[in-house]
Amino acid sequence: MLFTVDPSRSEAVYAQVMHEIRQRIARGLLNAGDRLPTVRDLAQTLVVNPNTVGKAYQLLESEGVISTRRGVGTFVADVSPKLSLSARRERVNELLDRLLTEAYHMGFNQDSLMDTIEKRMKSFQTSGSRRRGQ
Repeated sequence: MLFTVDPSRSEAVYAQVMHEIRQRIARGLLNAGDRLPTVRDLAQTLVVNPNTVGKAYQLLESEGVISTRRGVGTFVADVSPKLSLSARRERVNELLDRLLTEAYHMGFNQDSLMDTIEKRMKSFQTSGSRRRGQ
C-alpha cells in the first residue's frame, strides 16, 4: 500500500495522510476491515515524524473513519454515516459552495466544470467504489 505526501504543499502532512486514506476508501481501494500500516511503519515509509501519522490516525478515528484495536492494529471502519441526511446535505452544500467559488475564480464556466466533475465521478466509480445511498 503506497502512500505519498508532499511536504512542500501548503496542506499539513497529517491532513494529506487523512485525505489519502479517505480518498482510498471512497475509491474502493480500502474497504471496511482492511488493515492500515502501523503508525511507525507509515511514518518510516513517508519519512515523517510518527507523531504526524499518529495525529492523522487519531483524527480519522475520532471521525469514525478508522478504528484501532489495541494490540491488534488499525483498520478501516465500517462506513455508516453518523450524521442525519439533512446534516450530510448541509455539509456537502458547504463543500460545493467552496468548490464553486474556487472554480469561478479560476475561470471555469458551468459546462466545463460539470464536465470535469462528471469525469472525476467516473474515475471514482471505475476504481471499484461502492455507491452509497443518499
